[in-house]
Amino acid sequence: MNVILGVTGCIGAYKSAVILRLLQKGGFEVFPVMTQSAQRFITPLTLEKLSGHPVVGNLFADHTVQIEHIALARRSDLLLVAPATANILGKFAQGIADDFLSTLYLSTTTPVVVAPAMNVEMWHHQAIEVNVRILKERGVVFVEPGSGYLACGEVGEGRLAEPELVLEAVFNALDREKSLSGKKVLVTAGPTVEDIDAVRFLSNRSSGKMGYAMAREAQLRGAEVVLVSGPTQLEAPGRVDRVSVRSAAEMAEAVFRHFEDSHIVVMAAAVSDFTPVTLASGKIKKETMEPVIALERTTDILATLKERKTDQFLVGFAAESEDVRENALGKLRDKGLDLIVANDISRDDRGFASDFNEAILLASNGEEEALPKLPKSELAKIVWDKIERAGDVLRTSNHGTIEP
Repeated sequence: MNVILGVTGCIGAYKSAVILRLLQKGGFEVFPVMTQSAQRFITPLTLEKLSGHPVVGNLFADHTVQIEHIALARRSDLLLVAPATANILGKFAQGIADDFLSTLYLSTTTPVVVAPAMNVEMWHHQAIEVNVRILKERGVVFVEPGSGYLACGEVGEGRLAEPELVLEAVFNALDREKSLSGKKVLVTAGPTVEDIDAVRFLSNRSSGKMGYAMAREAQLRGAEVVLVSGPTQLEAPGRVDRVSVRSAAEMAEAVFRHFEDSHIVVMAAAVSDFTPVTLASGKIKKETMEPVIALERTTDILATLKERKTDQFLVGFAAESEDVRENALGKLRDKGLDLIVANDISRDDRGFASDFNEAILLASNGEEEALPKLPKSELAKIVWDKIERAGDVLRTSNHGTIEP
């Protein structure tokens, strides 16, 4: 397998030679890429001799008749940046492509692993935290920096992780990429909107962030993903088939259409329970509008899936404001779910619209796991790990096989 090793400019660059050697011992062919700043800390000749490949560092060098960053991205299985400076994290997060490595990143469709290295105060600066969160939400894997004596003379977090930990992260990222290969995953996300007239509607506070994180993580693990999404401001994850819907009825139709040939179904959307009995044409004038709106129940999608289920692994979400565990257990049982993710929406710093969530995972086999407040991207990884450990449901099914 081919790994691109990106090296950026900081004192930790000297460890890139050790990381390169460990990658080779792990069976990888390594293609080094260095920024101009990195070449002031370690010479390209070192990485060229160790890797057996020329170092690429100049975006405008005439390497071949091909567009070099595209060609290199296409023949790699993973992009590793170690060390990754604050500067390169900012470029990656904001889509700035002004050198070869940042341009290469935007051309990469394979897993990306970064190992940051910088001063402790820089690592904890709000700007860095925002960029890290953006990249994690896009599926970039981080090898957290270690603590200790830093080159600046201070002590704290920020030093490049040990090379062995970087290698482990590479193996884990590639394993994650393959784990759902050959499986079709159906994910719902966001709110639904029930129109009253041409202007007014009923909806809820769901942002779709948790469902999109679940879809993105499934795609990173190699699954074919269909994302049925209500109206959101979120960008669809790359290589995910998004089906945009508006109402609960439209979401039900899309889910039922894709359910039969899906292996795993993750119902993270907040589907409206009620819809107006009639839809007025045009805008109802307030002078003639009645203060009471007649409602009827929408289709209970999960209840219908329970009746249609064959060997699909069915995951539900429960957003509760009280008795979270008890209400989630009831939904797990009543809807015939294999797993439910329950979270408390009574706190403003997690749940709806937040980038964070705190959840309890409850499985139909009685397993239970309480998780602390985590970024939704991290929670998605844990939930998918839980699904993949579910045993025969994934390893043997009428649809296909995943090796244990």
